Amino acid sequence: MAATPDLQVYDLGHLGLVASIVDRIGLVPLVDERVGPRPGEKVSTGVALKAAILNALGFVTSPLYLFGHYWEGKPTEWLLGEGITPELLNDDRMGRMLDSLYQAGVTELFLEVAKRARQAFPFPVRALHADATSFHVHGRYEGTEEEARAIRIAHGYSRDHRP
Repeated sequence: MAATPDLQVYDLGHLGLVASIVDRIGLVPLVDERVGPRPGEKVSTGVALKAAILNALGFVTSPLYLFGHYWEGKPTEWLLGEGITPELLNDDRMGRMLDSLYQAGVTELFLEVAKRARQAFPFPVRALHADATSFHVHGRYEGTEEEARAIRIAHGYSRDHRP
């Protein structure tokens, strides 16, 4: 009887599909290009964001300090890249990733990701939706900040010429 090689079996669930979509869009290289590397960084910002996206589809009610626990028993090297282990996906790395994304400009980054997703998956669409909501606060406030008053919501004119 021939010896069989050691096999490892993982339950990927949806993670393999979502990881391949993220890869097809080119999210990791885009983010890494926009943010740039940090000295001594073992997990790039793009890879950390990919991990957060995959995590957000299955571990959303847990605090950030438990982020690495989600990845225990999952094939992180297969999903995220060579050398990526659950220990590297800790709350400190996720916090630095969020800070880096904010500094790089999340709105511009989101628009570029949306554009790339549309290019990667050119299926026919009849309509696209972009939220153009804007909020402005102006006026004179009398009294102190300690006074609690109910706000009054009213329809009015949008100076951004948006609904």
